[in-house]
Amino acid sequence: MNKPLLAALLGAVSFALAGVSVDAAAQAGAPAPKPSTVKKVKKSKKAQAKAAAKVDPMPDGAETWNCAEGTALYLKGDMSRDMVMTLHWKDRNYKLPRVITTTGADRFYDTATGLDLVVIPTKAMLFDDTGDRERLADECKTDDMAHNGALAPTQSNALKNGQ
Repeated sequence: MNKPLLAALLGAVSFALAGVSVDAAAQAGAPAPKPSTVKKVKKSKKAQAKAAAKVDPMPDGAETWNCAEGTALYLKGDMSRDMVMTLHWKDRNYKLPRVITTTGADRFYDTATGLDLVVIPTKAMLFDDTGDRERLADECKTDDMAHNGALAPTQSNALKNGQ
């Protein structure tokens, strides 16, 4: 066996047995672990919880898109020309790069998060592409689209209007 593989195997076995040896030592009357190590673990869990509960501020100038079932998403950028849009969704900001399509729809997809925003002239849809391609938000429209019958500010609509 080569040395890195052997070292990895020994490390994995040692890690797996570490829990057993601590339990065996406790049963044999060995002293308990130092409280300082327990505190470090608790701090680590608190730090993890704090990071998970992070709330990103809404980007300045983001436009509200109200969706079906009372959800909303917020987009910042010029959909007709920007190569990256900022999506504010569920208290987090995501940078979604444009994906070239042949259908006329505007698509912004982030491979790291699996968020996939598809905008057609009449609505926007947000998908989670990490599993069953779940639709997170549907029938999303700006106020202008909902109340005035305007079309979404997609690249194809901008080209039609000569912008």
